[in-house]
Amino acid sequence: MSETAAESVTEESAAEVVEVLEEAASDPLAVLTGDLQRLQAEYSNYRKRVERDRELARDLAVAAILIELLPTLDDLERAREHGELEGGFKAVADQLEKLTTKLGLEKFGSAGEAFDPQIHEALTHETSNEVTAPTATAILQPGYRLKDRILRPARVSVTEPE
Repeated sequence: MSETAAESVTEESAAEVVEVLEEAASDPLAVLTGDLQRLQAEYSNYRKRVERDRELARDLAVAAILIELLPTLDDLERAREHGELEGGFKAVADQLEKLTTKLGLEKFGSAGEAFDPQIHEALTHETSNEVTAPTATAILQPGYRLKDRILRPARVSVTEPE
């Protein structure tokens, strides 16, 4: 910044300060009203920021707990597939799945959908002339997401065209 520009900025700032002081001397009620409005705006912004931070902390805590529950949910799904989920244990499994759904946990990944490296993790790779684009042909382990956050990518077998 050149010396003349710095002097110009300093002169403008000084002029603004003098103007505010003159206004304060002529109308103290306007100055106090302005101060009150600024304080109210600052407090409102503070409340919004604290609420946003609380929501973020809550979401992170829920995500951390759900990540720890994913292996248990996988075990329950395997037990259900093999017909071993019966009686009282089935009721507990159903309650656990309802609870995770209530918290916002979503299962994703289905065979035949286009492979997306953002949500899929390729564990095996094959080629075939039956597909026209990289495709998740088998879901080896489902993926889970909480709101917009991927907690675990779907682990898939990918088939690409020859």
